[in-house]
Amino acid sequence: MKVQEIKLQLEQAGNAELPALLDLYREDERTGVRKLLESFEKRQKALEAEYARLETMTIYEKKYEEAGVVCGIDEAGRGPLAGPVAAAAVILPEGCRIPYVNDSKKLSEKKREELFDEIMEAAVSVGVGVVSPGRIDEINILQATYEAMREAVGKLSVRPDVCLNDAVTIPGLDGKILQVPIIKGDAKSLSIAAASIIAKVTRDRMMREYDKIYPEYGFAGHKGYGSGGHMEAIRRYGMTPIHRRSFLKKFL
Repeated sequence: MKVQEIKLQLEQAGNAELPALLDLYREDERTGVRKLLESFEKRQKALEAEYARLETMTIYEKKYEEAGVVCGIDEAGRGPLAGPVAAAAVILPEGCRIPYVNDSKKLSEKKREELFDEIMEAAVSVGVGVVSPGRIDEINILQATYEAMREAVGKLSVRPDVCLNDAVTIPGLDGKILQVPIIKGDAKSLSIAAASIIAKVTRDRMMREYDKIYPEYGFAGHKGYGSGGHMEAIRRYGMTPIHRRSFLKKFL
């Protein structure tokens, strides 16, 4: 086979087929083939390392799987000066491993968008809760976050038996549901990491839509956080209806 044909074959091979193909061409002494094998072997090792990392992120899922349906919960947008707070609840099927799912803060915006679609396709159920800036001002950001989380769980099509939460215990949640607060859970639990991506992408998309309504504030870039440009825009143009008044008392 020509080198280009071998390359195409390797590119089209699934993760399970690739090792056998690499072995098949290992005796080929052509420089082009050797470079191909070296490149794909590195890719294979990186993928194996990624799956090993994913296994470490299923410790809590495995620990509580006998208790029933396990759900991961996380939020996005507690700190910004503008926009809603969003929460997501995600139930992944048993044995599900989605490469590169991680704490959303550790991923690029492009990667989060890609993983959002993969998670939505793979998940047993996904629920999303969103609480407005006005409601945040009314009840404070912590209570608004809890409200968004309860809404997310309530929108699941399957009732969870166990909720793995990123560092919190959610008041007012069904008492029959076991809650497991995990410090830095978005880096330790695959379900929570998946929820962090869903919540983050959902909120970011909303902020990009707000950017079309209030283009002078730059919401598409900073997503409502207190960047220098955002603060200057508030000083120049004042606050919009999506700004959190309770976060901006010095501007009132």
